[in-house]
Amino acid sequence: MGKTTKYILIGLGSLIVLLIILKVTGIIGKPALTQVATEKADTRVINETVSASGKIKPHIEVKISPEVSGEVVELPIKEGDVVKKGQLLCKIRPDILKSGYDRAVASYNTQKASVGNSGQLLKQAQATFDNQAGIFKRSEALYKSKVLTISEYENARAAYEGAKASLEAAKQNVIGSQYGLVQTQASVKEAQDNLAKTTIYSPVDGVVSKLSIELGERVLGTQQFAGTEIMTISDLSKLDVNVDVNENDINRIALGDSSNIEVDAFLGKKFTGVVSEIGSSANVVGTTADQVTNFTVKVRINAASYMALLKKSADNPSPFRPGLTATVDINTNQVKSLSVPIQSVTTREEKKDQNGPPKKDDDKSKPAISQPSKEYVFVLTAGNKLKQVQVTTGIQNDTYIQVLTGLKGGEEVVSAPYAAITKTLADGMVVEKVDKAKLFNADNNKSN
Repeated sequence: MGKTTKYILIGLGSLIVLLIILKVTGIIGKPALTQVATEKADTRVINETVSASGKIKPHIEVKISPEVSGEVVELPIKEGDVVKKGQLLCKIRPDILKSGYDRAVASYNTQKASVGNSGQLLKQAQATFDNQAGIFKRSEALYKSKVLTISEYENARAAYEGAKASLEAAKQNVIGSQYGLVQTQASVKEAQDNLAKTTIYSPVDGVVSKLSIELGERVLGTQQFAGTEIMTISDLSKLDVNVDVNENDINRIALGDSSNIEVDAFLGKKFTGVVSEIGSSANVVGTTADQVTNFTVKVRINAASYMALLKKSADNPSPFRPGLTATVDINTNQVKSLSVPIQSVTTREEKKDQNGPPKKDDDKSKPAISQPSKEYVFVLTAGNKLKQVQVTTGIQNDTYIQVLTGLKGGEEVVSAPYAAITKTLADGMVVEKVDKAKLFNADNNKSN
């Protein structure tokens, strides 16, 4: 055997011995450790929110319908125009109502003349009565003096009583004429009011958000029918987002809660608001078997949050249009407390047999009873060893959750990957700590 062959065999033998030693000591052949990322349990401000979607609506929205029927002969406004209170909106042909008003005025003047005539008749009856009263007084004295016969005395008294009755009738006639005058005066006012209803003015300051008629179109009044809704005037200086909140969340909302608002038409823009109204009656949606109970909540948009979007030359006091879709996050609670990432908290179920002591899942000798789930986090200790710690939690936001008990603060808590936290990690397990960015990049590479 040559020296070269001898050296080769010695080298191979040494390599085999070295591999055996490394294998025995666990330096090689050891299974790969689970890679995790961590984040410290720390004190943070947590805002708990209730999210809901809805539509933007003006706080004041007036739907206008005419009180009289007829043809639209004037329509000086168009949809989108800004109008002031008392401004002319439209006019309906007043021909029929004008003739009715003229008839009422003529009837009033006739009755007014009748009152004057009855007044003159009263004066005449009063003069006749005074004359007959004087004659009767003298006749009564002459009768007592036995100058007049009883027949003459009775004639004088009958004439007196007749004049007295005529005077009273004239007085009542005057009263009746005056009542008739009041009645015809009321008819004139009614006809005048009906005539005035042919001209429609804006009841509020606002914007013509909807116009449903055209010039020359005939409309139906509301005096006897439902009427035609001709337009809607909206006060855009005060806008609400009307959202439906589920019955499970409604008790967490209070008047005055601050809110963050996103409008689909203004991507990337955020607005603020406050809860101004909370509905008391439920809105039931769905079939009997699958009903959802919601309550309407109105969130007033703060005007200061959208003033930067207004053009200086714009008459419209708001960049929003009624009916735009918006998403609202209502801040229902805020705490400054110890917290950890939401994904760090997982649940574990303990199974016990009917006698009470814990048992393994693969033990089929006795029936297992599921106990209520408990919440845990995994704390990274010395030597990259995990410690499973039971915690109780409070409110949460999109990123962090409040920890009430179980942690003191400063602990390194496993925050990723979520699949490992929920299924793989266990108490006492040794893991490899890596940077979160590296962890997710590794996941992306695997997926690709």
